Amino acid sequence: MIGEVFYWIFNMSLVASFMGVIVLLIRKIRAIPRRYAVFLWIIPFFRMCIPFGIRNPYSLLTLVSKFTTRTVPVYSQEYFELTITNAVMAAESYFPVVYRARILNTVFTAAGSIWLTVFAALILTFAALYVLTAREIKDAAHLERNVYVSSKVDAPAVYGIFRAKIVFPRTYDAASYKYVSAHENTHIRRHDNLWRLIGFLAASVHWFNPFSWYFLKCFLEDLELACDEDVIRDYSEEERKEYAGALLDYAPRKNVFASAFGGAKVRVRIGNILSYKKLEGFSAVCLIILIAVIIVTMITNAG
Repeated sequence: MIGEVFYWIFNMSLVASFMGVIVLLIRKIRAIPRRYAVFLWIIPFFRMCIPFGIRNPYSLLTLVSKFTTRTVPVYSQEYFELTITNAVMAAESYFPVVYRARILNTVFTAAGSIWLTVFAALILTFAALYVLTAREIKDAAHLERNVYVSSKVDAPAVYGIFRAKIVFPRTYDAASYKYVSAHENTHIRRHDNLWRLIGFLAASVHWFNPFSWYFLKCFLEDLELACDEDVIRDYSEEERKEYAGALLDYAPRKNVFASAFGGAKVRVRIGNILSYKKLEGFSAVCLIILIAVIIVTMITNAG
């Protein structure tokens, strides 16, 4: 059983890696604002988490399937067919999996046991870190609304998912408070800590794939850049300069369970803020449609 589970996870990982590399190439197009480009990460994370897909003749995998991969039907109706993409192609039949060679059963069973052991260890580690992080800010003093201050943090950050609160260090800079709180409240409105958690869980499932961790790193960077753009889209040029200056008050800091104000490369973020150009109506609609088309063609299976 565990061997079969790992067989399909390995398949998902291969397809997700292929799709993720394409996303990495697309995100290099500077004309695409990060608050739009960040949605492209739906593609590899969907591929990592969901084994099934709808058959679509216009899927990117339709082209790829001419050279490799096989589409395995799972559920079919007249206008709808659910399938799984088999990129490994090491099995003769499915449900249950029957391998082409007997030794493959031993290999995937052993690999599945190792995968499950490491995955469980990662989940336990993240759970322990979460408890430690929660204890760290437990005695934070209330400042206003959802804002707290604590001597145990050294950078402002959003903690929590459903009852999120912003925690500032006790020595925070009052001059930059307006911009930092706007940034952190935007994280809360966008539910970024929830997306961070989903990203970490997806990477943990595919811990054996180095691409999954690199995709997670890029995704977290894009979350910060997208949040910045969301905050400054109605700012004047002078306000954007002041916002960028507020970043310099906090050196880059990272926290697994919090969206920290200084949590991405400051140089990249400042460059993105100062060069930001707001997309007007028609251009924004065209870009949204383009991204939606890209997502659909890359999360559906070969037709």
